[in-house]
Parts: sequence; structure tokens; C-alpha cells
Amino acid sequence: MTTTQTPDTLRRILDYSSRADPYPLYAELRETPVARQEDGSFVISTYREISDILHNPHLSSDTRNLSCPTAGMQAEGTPAFINLDPPEHDRLRRLAMRHFGPPHTPGLVTGMEGALTTAVGNLIDDFAGKQRIDVVDDFAYPFPVAVICHLLGVPREDEPRFHRWVDDLINSIDYNPKTDPKEKLDKGVQARKDLRQYLGGLLAQRHGHPGDDLLSRLANDDGPDGRMTDEEIVATANLLLIAGHETTVNLITNGMLTLLRHPHVLQRLCEEPDLVVPLVEELLRYEPPVHIIPWRAAYSDITVAGTTIPKGAQIMLMLASGSRDPNRFHDPDRFDPDRRDNQHLGFGSGIHLCFGGPLARREAQIALGQLVRHLDRPRLVADPPPYRRSPVLRGPIHLYVEQGAA
Repeated sequence: MTTTQTPDTLRRILDYSSRADPYPLYAELRETPVARQEDGSFVISTYREISDILHNPHLSSDTRNLSCPTAGMQAEGTPAFINLDPPEHDRLRRLAMRHFGPPHTPGLVTGMEGALTTAVGNLIDDFAGKQRIDVVDDFAYPFPVAVICHLLGVPREDEPRFHRWVDDLINSIDYNPKTDPKEKLDKGVQARKDLRQYLGGLLAQRHGHPGDDLLSRLANDDGPDGRMTDEEIVATANLLLIAGHETTVNLITNGMLTLLRHPHVLQRLCEEPDLVVPLVEELLRYEPPVHIIPWRAAYSDITVAGTTIPKGAQIMLMLASGSRDPNRFHDPDRFDPDRRDNQHLGFGSGIHLCFGGPLARREAQIALGQLVRHLDRPRLVADPPPYRRSPVLRGPIHLYVEQGAA
């Protein structure tokens, strides 16, 4: 059985007017867990079905397996491993993980604790004497950008250049040829080229000159799987540079917004610093930085919740909807840092589970834990705040907060 759903709900979710609160629309979507759209794509919105898809070996993350890829899905150059399937995905992920986390570098994140805490403290020190701050521009953006630049070996002074490229890339992710100007796609395509060329230039300087940064390690290390090609290294660095700060910016900003909307939880966090660990997990469920995985494709016809999805059809996974599914989470629209059994979809699941999740978690824990203790009676200037355009990576573009005497 194939259920066709009116595209109106999805269209309203993707429309910018719904960015501040898409959750009632997600509830509408969940009434039809697997719904065929008019263009032949399928939207999956419930927890169980999303989880099953993410663990299904018959599903592809490679857009080249889509029957009708749109212009916005066309990759420039070698795809990052997140957009590849086994065995190539597994090989490249192993090569990257040798230098980014367990089991080969288990102390990477914990070894950065001091530097992360110092970086956050320096940003907070700059708030002294300011009655109004922008949590995004003054805090949530510069912190993870500094971290990922340090890890990759990207000069911090080049940040304004790749900030512009990343913005254009993110804006082009949800390009719709029927409704969006072609300029949106063209900017994204050019940004991909410019960013890859820039990273390629940095990589060329690392060959034969081993260092502690990730680019140097990838360029000079021979492990059991050999080395990545230059194109594969650039694709991996491109992924880390974008995902390594865009998602964390949203996680920290969404977190501060949620705490300001729940002052009793904010006060608890001030008094119970250890609460920050489960609190960040609840944020990843309740207000995640990534709302949608825009595409998967089936290698062959598959059946999900009684609905037949044909080979090559585009599948859109609504992660944020799944994490608010009342069939999986009790009282899902309530923010509850004491929630147990919180196996959210905030970082995805399966073989493509977020590569940088452990680092993003720790960044958010340190950032939010220190911020709430140092702001003086913080209060929102505008609620809802202005949001970024993207429905995929969702978060405020600015979050103005006043502190001190009202």
C-alpha cells in the first residue's frame, strides 16, 4: 500500500514563515508516517520508521543512486564519506577516525578541555560592561569556529572567507528549482569550488611537513588502510569545517534560547553544574541543530510501514519530528533534562552517526554551563528571534539577550 499525502504540510514546514515553530506541523506529518509526495519522493516522520531507515543496509546515502537528483544535490568533486555507502564509507571513516577520536586518539576531546574552557571564558570576559549581547555573533559562532580551525590547521584570520562560503553552501542545500532563484544554487556551487580550492591549497603545504593538525596527519600518515587521496582529504576537511561549526552554533544557540524560555531549568543549571550533561542530550532531542536529512535512496524496492518505496526514490527523513514522536517519548513537547531513555535522533543513527558528536556535545556542555553562571539576570530581547533561512540546519541567526538591571 502506498499513501499519498498532500504536499501542503511539507511545503509549510519548508517555508520560512514556519521556521520559528515547525513542531505543530511535524505532528501533522506523523499522522502519515511514510508519505509519498507529488514529485515521487517520500517523507518519513515517525521515530521507529526513521530509525529503521537509518539502519537499513538497502538504503543509500549517495545522491548518485537517486533516480531523479535535483540540481541542488549535485556534488562538486569527490563526495565526503557521509555521502558515500559501504565499503567506501567505512574505509574513509576509519581513516579519519584514526586522528579524530577512539580508538586511536581516545584523548582528543578530553585533551582539549582546558583550551575549550579558556576559549569560552575569554568570550564571556568580553561581555563585561555590555547590557546587550548577541549570543550568536558574540559567543556561539566564534567558539566552535576557533575550535575547528585549530583542529584542522586552518588560519583563524581566514575565517571571514569561509564564513561566507559556508553560508552560501547551507543556503543552497534546500534549493528548489520551482520556487528559488537560480542565483541561490549558483552561489552554493561556486562556494563549494572556492572552499575546496582553498582547502586544497592548505593541504599542499602539509605534504612532507607533519604537524599536529588534522590536515597534516591525514596528508602524512600511513595506516592499515593506506592514505586518503588529496581529493578525499579535501572532502573530509570540507565536511568537518562545515559540520564542525554549523551544528554546534545551532546547538548552543538553541540551548540558550530554550533555557531562557525555561528559567527554572536555567536556575537549576546554575546550582547543579552536572545537570549540563543530560540537559544537552535533552536539547538534542527537543531543539536539535539538524532537523532534516534531505535525501536517502533505496537500492531496490523496499516496504516501510506498509508503504512501498521504489528503487531510486528520494527519501526525506524528518529527524526533529521523530524526536518529538509521542509513540517513542513520553510528553515529547515538554523540555525535561531529567528525561530517561533519551535515545534521540539529534545526531542521526546507524553507520552515519555524526562523526563529530562527542566534540559538539562537550563544546555545548562547557559553553552553556559557563554562560548561564556568568550572565546577570539574562532575558530575551525578542521571542521568537530571527531564524536562519535553512529548514535543514535550524537555529536563530541572532539571539539578542539583555542582562543586568531591567
